[in-house]
Amino acid sequence: EKHPMDLRIATFNLENWDDKPGQLPSLAERIAVTRPMIERANADVLCLQEVNGQEQPGQPRALLALEQLLQNTQYATYHFASTRLANGVDVFDERNLVILSRFPILQSSQFKNDFAPAPQYRKITAVPPETQATNVEWERPALYAKLDVAPNFALHVVNVHLKSRLPSSIAGQQIDQFTWRTISGYAEGFFLSAVKRVGQALEVRMFLEILFDQDPNAQIVICGDFNADLDEVTLQAIRGDIEDTGNGALAGRVMVPCERTVPEPSRFSLYHHGRGSMLDHVLFSRPMLKHYRSTEIHNELLHDESVAF
Repeated sequence: EKHPMDLRIATFNLENWDDKPGQLPSLAERIAVTRPMIERANADVLCLQEVNGQEQPGQPRALLALEQLLQNTQYATYHFASTRLANGVDVFDERNLVILSRFPILQSSQFKNDFAPAPQYRKITAVPPETQATNVEWERPALYAKLDVAPNFALHVVNVHLKSRLPSSIAGQQIDQFTWRTISGYAEGFFLSAVKRVGQALEVRMFLEILFDQDPNAQIVICGDFNADLDEVTLQAIRGDIEDTGNGALAGRVMVPCERTVPEPSRFSLYHHGRGSMLDHVLFSRPMLKHYRSTEIHNELLHDESVAF
């Protein structure tokens, strides 16, 4: 049982949560496994990634498969924000971000290449080689919500899913999605993915600066799948540690990783070839430190991704 003043914030990548005909495992089978997990999280704020949308005749595309998961749970009555198409009505076909909140959502928005315009790059291993540079846009927006937690306590939540470590496609360099013709083509694809991932991190950090400019004591939490470990450039850019910036005057804008209070042997959210990696993170702004108590990583049943399928 939670104390009435406890606040639990959780993040979970649902990995292509969908309800397609003939999919294996079926949605019902996935719900049977997943619903106990999200119920165990017992979150007041739950950030989800990779939630796919479904169509029904005459209706906007909606998160119908997610609604089935949330049925008969506390989350079914939560306030809700998700990424959407430019029309503001339909959700994306794949990989939506969702914020579920026990508290009212005062405002929500999404951003992609709004604060950090897409850089331009000319692919050098493409067949034929590109003659002009093109925009390298991020593949997914970030989702923001401002929550009315208590009087004089607004919580800013940013939900992210940064670019995966899989190489981006290069024309003429791939036999199929996972087979490359040359190592140089693979390397350039890997480079482009890194550009997108770090570019997303830059844009998130720029958005944080806006929140801190508005309120130096802003209560901020960033949740999601960063596809990067804590010591990688992606997380360093978002954290802004004094050791990296060399400027103590920026100490109030540092983002603090929750996982540092978890014993290192348990500090992983992905298991691959027998090695654990921490790719999913929750970071909070330094003004929230006085409220912080503990962190849990529910990874007891995590399978080795390299053999699980």
